Amino acid sequence: MRQVEGGLRERKKLQTREALAGAALRLALERGPDHVTVEEIAEAADVSVRTFFNYFPHKEHAILGRNPEDLERALERIRTAPEDQSPLTTMHLIISDVLHGLLSDGELSRRGELIMGSPSLLYHLMLLSLDDERQLSAALAERIGDRLRASLIVSAAGTACRVCVELHKDTPDSSPADLVDAAFELLAQGMDPDYQKGRS
Repeated sequence: MRQVEGGLRERKKLQTREALAGAALRLALERGPDHVTVEEIAEAADVSVRTFFNYFPHKEHAILGRNPEDLERALERIRTAPEDQSPLTTMHLIISDVLHGLLSDGELSRRGELIMGSPSLLYHLMLLSLDDERQLSAALAERIGDRLRASLIVSAAGTACRVCVELHKDTPDSSPADLVDAAFELLAQGMDPDYQKGRS
């Protein structure tokens, strides 16, 4: 019985988070992110302001659709990855999951344009991304025993995702998943095999 109740509670929490994020994005698209308040987002989602702050610390996080559980799932995937799975492969799977989530909400392009046009949203996204990378790098370093390599792999994976989302915006006929696959192939093969240290 407790498992059923726990499952129901988790579903309700997810529904509330999605309602708040959806309301925040809708209002921000209609009015611009600087002209939307927490009170308006809470009212549009039919919850109290107190409930809003149970899910998001700032309105920007709600507009970005930030879900801390996404990071927890990524960290768990790193910790439980098979021993023979390469770290870049693990990051590819994580990025593919993130991309799938972005595409499934149907708002990838509009949210991306909104973020690029808002210094405040860009700032909060940068802070969140840096914190995500720090935690993912620490988890991967613990797994492979190499902090530099772990940090570079995580940073490169995040950059690949951002670049592919940007390219998809400019060429909407392209598949984001295909772009990500191609980007990770380049990372795996080495983007510049002719690199020569210290040669001018």
